Amino acid sequence: MKNHKELAKSYFLSGYNCAQSVVLAFCEELGLEKEYAARMASSFGGGMGRLREVCGTVSGMFLVLGLLKGYDSPEDQAGKKALYEQVQQLADTFREHNKSILCRDLLGLDHHSDSPSPSARTSEYYQKRPCADLAADAAGILQQFLEHR
Repeated sequence: MKNHKELAKSYFLSGYNCAQSVVLAFCEELGLEKEYAARMASSFGGGMGRLREVCGTVSGMFLVLGLLKGYDSPEDQAGKKALYEQVQQLADTFREHNKSILCRDLLGLDHHSDSPSPSARTSEYYQKRPCADLAADAAGILQQFLEHR
């Protein structure tokens, strides 16, 4: 069995953003090329383009879930309801583990957005940011959720 937690953490530590890291950990199951998966998730890093809103790792979980279990017809009300219930379950579990699903809360920030310029990935960056561990946690939560479905 693939260790999605370690894969997600490894992707983050190699320079991918938080959302990309979670999605890339599942790209084989999704049947997606790595480059396509990375582009698809690229806007969601930093709480959606460094707006510090919903954590990119959480958005990554939701992207994967939608691709694996989502609905594709606007008339599929039962499918929509089932997916939204699953999204809420995943969010609740992530919140139980990490106290929030918001990037700014998880990083301890007192502002709602940052410059669009990404932070340099230095050893100091990795020491002060919980993002690699959050990516691992999100991937682990999703892996466990999918195994029990």
